[in-house]
Amino acid sequence: MVLAQTQISVSRASFATWFKNTKITENKCGGVTVAAPNSFSKEWLDSKYRALILKILRTADPNIRLVDFVVDSTTEAQPKQKTADALPEELFEPQMQFEEFKIDQKTNLNPHYTFDNFVVGGFNELAHAAGMAVADSPGAVYNPLFVYGGVGVGKTHLLQAVGNKIARSFPQKNISYTTAERFISKIVEAIRNQEIENLKRKMGQLDVIIIDDIQFFSGKDKTQEEFFHIYNVLHQNRKQIILSSDRAPGAIPAIMERLKSRFEGGMVADINSPDIETRMAILKTKSEEMSIKLAADVLEFVASNIQRNIRELEGALNRLAMYYKINKISPDLIITKKILKNIIAPPKKTTNAKKIIQAVASFFDLNQNDILLTTRRKEIVKPRQIAMYLLRQEVGESYPSIGRKFQGKDHTTAMYAFEKIAKQLEEDDSLLNEVNLIKQRLYNEV
Repeated sequence: MVLAQTQISVSRASFATWFKNTKITENKCGGVTVAAPNSFSKEWLDSKYRALILKILRTADPNIRLVDFVVDSTTEAQPKQKTADALPEELFEPQMQFEEFKIDQKTNLNPHYTFDNFVVGGFNELAHAAGMAVADSPGAVYNPLFVYGGVGVGKTHLLQAVGNKIARSFPQKNISYTTAERFISKIVEAIRNQEIENLKRKMGQLDVIIIDDIQFFSGKDKTQEEFFHIYNVLHQNRKQIILSSDRAPGAIPAIMERLKSRFEGGMVADINSPDIETRMAILKTKSEEMSIKLAADVLEFVASNIQRNIRELEGALNRLAMYYKINKISPDLIITKKILKNIIAPPKKTTNAKKIIQAVASFFDLNQNDILLTTRRKEIVKPRQIAMYLLRQEVGESYPSIGRKFQGKDHTTAMYAFEKIAKQLEEDDSLLNEVNLIKQRLYNEV
């Protein structure tokens, strides 16, 4: 159960790399011991995944308070015990049964992550377009490219797709993909060994540097200082810098202001949670990659009940694909519900863009077409900004998509409206009351 929940929470590559050959060796007195196959894996699990593992363990047993990691070189994947149930245990603790791609040793890029299998929707279209532009002309446009969004929405896929496309189009370019944690470790090791100048010189020779999860630089003053100098060298030489974070540059705590200003100096693009149509498209694309065919009602059920991120969709699809592999037939809706019963949540009330615009217009006693006008009249501006805020907040519309709904306004107008209303909601109780009343009308009608 722990491995199954972990696979839902991390990428396939991370699961194969760090969790495949681990096991629980002890569970007593509120403490759990996890065995890893080597010291490197042990340290990585301890520093990167301790909180996640403890959280998952506590969902199974609230009495668990501690988790410790040890090295057991004999640790290896154990064969699963068959159960008497109609659905085998493999479905609930899935293994890495599908084709694994070898990481490119030169670039650290995973060749599986490409633009061809990156599903584009309203939630990520700006980030995708920016990534394509960078891949076509690295160092010439959008430098740096800063992509941000929540867990499991496809940031890593996009960053590596950009890197892989550059590698194919410009094979002479020196490309390096790394995570923020790995970058920090390199800096610490270089300082310890008095080789920091050598490291900076090597990084200064890169043509493209890609760093994932830059928010982990928070509070690491020495890392920030050294990266600041590396950044300046690369940027001055028109080398491409690509970064990702779980939040916008200005919202990352304990980051030097001069770094924040540089992060914001290129293209900042966000990725939100995909809408149901996009979730279905993602499931269809990935199931075709796995050579399994799922019925439309199965796709709709999974997409409707797993709403938060793409990674959870992949975890659900892995279970369904395992059933297909074992039984040689695709799971129907009844089987799908049984397989996924432990990971799906009851569907929440949802809404859509049309209903939001109707609700706001009705609340302010306006015609629906009036709220879409480009006029600066005060009685229109405020409702229009509230509508833009709700489109972003409630259904995750991208800023370009919101702008198009309001007679082709620029995405910066939608961004300004969202940020303005969000800030005013913290200070203006009357506005907060208005927005809450609109939400009540909105969801009571659903």
